[in-house]
Amino acid sequence: MKVVCVGGGPAGLYLSILLKLQDPSHDVTVHERNPEGSTYGWGVTYWRGLLDRLHARDPESARAVEAASVSWTDGVAQVRDETTRHHGDQGFGIGRHRLLEILTARARALGVRLEFGREVTEEPAADLVVAADGVGSALRTRHAGHFGAEARPGRNHYLWLGTPKVLDAFTFAFVESEHGWIWAYGYPYGPEGSTCVVECAPDTFTGLGLDRADAAEGLVLLEKLFADLLDGHPLTDRAPGGPPARWGTFRTLTNRTWSRDALVLLGDAAHTTHYSIGAGTTLALEDAMALADALGASPDDLPGALARYERERRAALLPAQSAARHSAQWYENLPRYIGLPPERMFALLGQRHSPLLPYVPPQLYYRVDRAAGRLAALRRLKRWLGPRIARAASRG
Repeated sequence: MKVVCVGGGPAGLYLSILLKLQDPSHDVTVHERNPEGSTYGWGVTYWRGLLDRLHARDPESARAVEAASVSWTDGVAQVRDETTRHHGDQGFGIGRHRLLEILTARARALGVRLEFGREVTEEPAADLVVAADGVGSALRTRHAGHFGAEARPGRNHYLWLGTPKVLDAFTFAFVESEHGWIWAYGYPYGPEGSTCVVECAPDTFTGLGLDRADAAEGLVLLEKLFADLLDGHPLTDRAPGGPPARWGTFRTLTNRTWSRDALVLLGDAAHTTHYSIGAGTTLALEDAMALADALGASPDDLPGALARYERERRAALLPAQSAARHSAQWYENLPRYIGLPPERMFALLGQRHSPLLPYVPPQLYYRVDRAAGRLAALRRLKRWLGPRIARAASRG
């Protein structure tokens, strides 16, 4: 099979690796519009489940990814002058540039052709063309009427930054300014530093003047606001070899269908989930696994393979998409929770994926959740009630 993958991010590179491992005779080319070694962003997060799946698929690249990653088990919340720390599941961070280096080297070693520095906007001639070219996919946009892409913007503004401060846990820092709350999600990705995503409501964004400040002025203001988190370290808006980061509102992308003849969508070109659940890279890599499996199971039936891939991934994505939607809404309604005692606020931060939480007074939800931890019947009731209340509210 001749396969052309447009987009050299984690999804496209990992798919090329899996296809060559599946059948070395596959002719696989990956096109990436940016020069080799350049990327947008600092670190990405993932969890043990993904690492186990990577080891099962390709132990060689999985070992390299694990060796280049850092891990943590604690979550920290800073609210005003108070800090609370909770022990949780093991999380991992890796520099996006390092992840791409590992996958690029592995793909090249397996015989994948890698073409950098040229944007592909028309479908190449191939048995299969994979659009892994991101949320703004040019290949998908060429057939916009067919794919039926819909992008729903979120309310809050966010900015993706880096810092040389190496955090020891996944850290949430909430700062109250004279124009409202502004907060950061921070996590380490290696000895060189941490990712720091800043978010705030529209009124805070304009009240602080972040809509009018130039890049340097904005960074100075954010460094002052998050001085306790940064401990004297600077923020940077430019990853090595990448463009400067810009404020934006997150767009949740969905598509009516994921394939058209021999063209199929992968990763962010097919779907996005809010960054606050830290699942983007994981979901993209899982897309690659599912597409490779479907192609391997039906090598002589491309339409059937693409239909199976889409069907399986849509079903698998439902929990993540629900969690992302409720997580984004939690932050959009931060004033509802921020006045709680820090340990309770942090507990509800951990429960932000719940469809029940928005419809129950926070203090009551906290008490019910604590009781549910001891009573199995109450846990079952909570799981049963949440989706039903959410559906009823959405119809109303």
